[in-house]
Amino acid sequence: MKRTKKERQRLLTETIAENPFVTDEQLASQFNVSVQTIRLDRMELAIPELRERIKDVAAKNYENEVKSLPIDEVIGEIIDIELDNRAISIFDVGQEHVFQRNGIARGHHLFAQANSLAVAVIDDELALTVKANVSFIRPVKAGDRVITKAIVRGQDDEKNRTYIDVISTVNNDKVFKGEFEMYRTKGSVQ
Repeated sequence: MKRTKKERQRLLTETIAENPFVTDEQLASQFNVSVQTIRLDRMELAIPELRERIKDVAAKNYENEVKSLPIDEVIGEIIDIELDNRAISIFDVGQEHVFQRNGIARGHHLFAQANSLAVAVIDDELALTVKANVSFIRPVKAGDRVITKAIVRGQDDEKNRTYIDVISTVNNDKVFKGEFEMYRTKGSVQ
């Protein structure tokens, strides 16, 4: 059964309110309409595109939580964070992030996303990377969405160190992993 425009727009608004990270393509599939129809509906309803929605959510939720660096210095958009525990960010790979000859993302962008998330997850004014052991598992291309998760594995309060495991995926396929040893000015506040 085909929905009316009014009904579709009502459901579209509800769906985006529940999950601001849903893509236009996912919405088009859910409502059985074209991506262009979803974009026109969003424009009529003054609902920003995904990238802007992610920025809004990150700014509202995490501006006062991230202590170790300004939120705009994190590579990618933080979508979830629990200081000294875990964090998640999203990075959309654009043409400006890839080598022109083969379309593969430059490794420093993936590393920067992982490293800045490892810094951001630390509940301290100062966090610096002491050591990183990283592996690039498979190439990432323009248009890929990289979802990176940082999990605090442990701490050594005597040495002011935090150990963080970072995994990056594209479509649930692992593309990057890293083990980060981070310096912090103080031990955990637990």
